[in-house]
Amino acid sequence: MSAAPSPRPARARRPAESIAPGSVLWELTGQRLYLGTTGSAFVLQVMHPAIGTVVGQRSSYRSDPWGRAARSFASVQTWVYGGQAAIDEGHRLRAMHKDLSAIDETGRRHHALTAEPWAWVPLTAFHAVSMYSRYFLPRPLTEEQLDEAYTEILQMCRILQVREDLLPPTRTAFWAYYDDMIATTLENHPTAHDVLALAARTPAPLSVPAPLRRLWFPAGMAHGEFNRLVMAGTLPPAARDKLGLTWSRFDEARLRAVGAAAGRANAALPERIKYLPIAFDARRAVRAAERLDRTLATRPV
Repeated sequence: MSAAPSPRPARARRPAESIAPGSVLWELTGQRLYLGTTGSAFVLQVMHPAIGTVVGQRSSYRSDPWGRAARSFASVQTWVYGGQAAIDEGHRLRAMHKDLSAIDETGRRHHALTAEPWAWVPLTAFHAVSMYSRYFLPRPLTEEQLDEAYTEILQMCRILQVREDLLPPTRTAFWAYYDDMIATTLENHPTAHDVLALAARTPAPLSVPAPLRRLWFPAGMAHGEFNRLVMAGTLPPAARDKLGLTWSRFDEARLRAVGAAAGRANAALPERIKYLPIAFDARRAVRAAERLDRTLATRPV
């Protein structure tokens, strides 16, 4: 009888570090247009049976989709642009999810802080960055920039206190892990279909007064079609197949045309419009600090 394999030694947790100004994530993830590719990342997350069950039963994404999205985006922006606040946000999120659990239709209990799904959530950010680069950037990221972005995603994972042994150490290792997760762990989960359906019809924000909601319909239809195209198109083919989604060459051509046009328009926008408020204020604060440093360095003495 052969000896049982030795357990894989746990890797020591590396300290969490804030993401530096000027990094790839600092430049990209605060852009409003980037939010388009976070939709397919969220679908990949809720295809995980634990995440799909907890989100499906405990999240407000159905009753308050805009509010839920705003809170999620603000949290992610804090991980990237918050400095010390990013580290604090990681602790806050761990505490907030501490008691979140749900039981699926087979009787399995899933907990929000189970190690594997907790790692999967921030790691899917590299999927979003890669898809944003592929479809929306006039100049896609270079191989070196993609490596840098993945290193920054690992920093983000450490802010969320993901176990070190669950972090693929390189970009190549990540894609092998990603393919394996889709093939062996992700499911055709009903929450994923709920998310896709909700995004495709894009209800009016709760802040829109009831008498004006009829006026939302044309905007909601256009926004919903954009969501459908980008969410389905930026999913990997294996995930689309698992969900039973169709995708044609015509769909791919439409996505590439829409992405190229949106990317060119986005590149021409002024910074205040291009970036979300947290990102814009963080970028402005860094420039102000740099100006102060220059002024102090050249002051009369």
